Amino acid sequence: MIQQLSFQKFIEQSDLLEELKYDFNDKAELRHTETQRPFVFNYYKNILEKNSKRYQALGHLLEQYIYKLLEKVCKLQKIYIPLEADKDPRSFFFMSESALTNHHSVLLVLLQDHGVFRAGQWSQRGIIHHGLQHGSQIPCIQMALQAQYSVIVPNPNDSFVGLKMEKECKSHLPQSIESSSLKMVQTESFSSLQQSPTCISNRCSNTPEEHMAYIWDYFISKTEGKDVAFIVHGYGGLVFMDLLVHRKWEVMNKVYAVALIDSEHHVGHQLGNDVQLLAWIKHHCREWVTSPKPLDKPAATVLKKEFPMVSAGTEKHCLAPSTSLESIFKYFKKALKAKTTINFSQKPIAARTSSKRKQSA
Repeated sequence: MIQQLSFQKFIEQSDLLEELKYDFNDKAELRHTETQRPFVFNYYKNILEKNSKRYQALGHLLEQYIYKLLEKVCKLQKIYIPLEADKDPRSFFFMSESALTNHHSVLLVLLQDHGVFRAGQWSQRGIIHHGLQHGSQIPCIQMALQAQYSVIVPNPNDSFVGLKMEKECKSHLPQSIESSSLKMVQTESFSSLQQSPTCISNRCSNTPEEHMAYIWDYFISKTEGKDVAFIVHGYGGLVFMDLLVHRKWEVMNKVYAVALIDSEHHVGHQLGNDVQLLAWIKHHCREWVTSPKPLDKPAATVLKKEFPMVSAGTEKHCLAPSTSLESIFKYFKKALKAKTTINFSQKPIAARTSSKRKQSA
């Protein structure tokens, strides 16, 4: 992925080249282009505010860079929502080309933790300090596509857009919004990034929960005969449980497996005493939690035991998605096989029952 799109060339288009002489090496690790050392926060000697703004500027460039990787490397399409709005501030998400039409594949939905990071990122900190292979969702997306899955990558943290971005958006056609946002990165100086942008809320994406509900209602729910799986990290677990509660029967019928990673959901508060929901999550959810134990070893806690819990193989929250990734895909494969077996065994039983009724009649 690094060969196809250089982060350093991306930075060169901005006014931040002196402050951010960084690029990703062959191992997809962020390194200084001259010293080859990892990212250093304290660039301005002990001036916290300037160092923080520099870090924010790096994060903003990474955000735009990951968007490009999703399109160029993963071949995902950028979908703007709400669908009916041309000029209003809009959010967007990414989706593989055949996500809604290919009925023979699993549809995988990725939901990250809350924070400054956008679509395609599990953790901005993870990307900066551990590399794209650990902090970004791209290895997960590539693994899914190789397994013939369809993929939807929501953008739940894109709750607000800058006012300047909105002015740029209004002066361009919807297809060119991406280039206008990149132009904003290119033309803004480091000093202007130190000022807090004026923000206005996005329609249908004021919260991660609202963003996910819209994608479910207008995209995922429209698919027929599709097996849906979720990978959710941190606050993404709470967002999924919110969707489960508010779209109960649809989610229960469409989703066959949920992999939660260090989830922030709360079954008692969110699901209450709903017997059907509690039974459903017990059979369709599995959680990987940060733990000193080896990967996949049981790691149940006193507070959480509504469904199986195992170790993610790391004690770092930002690394949990990458360390548990292969285990999660094995879980999906096994869960899909079990679902297919159950469906197959039920049909002959139903047929025998109907034939007996005909004979007795």
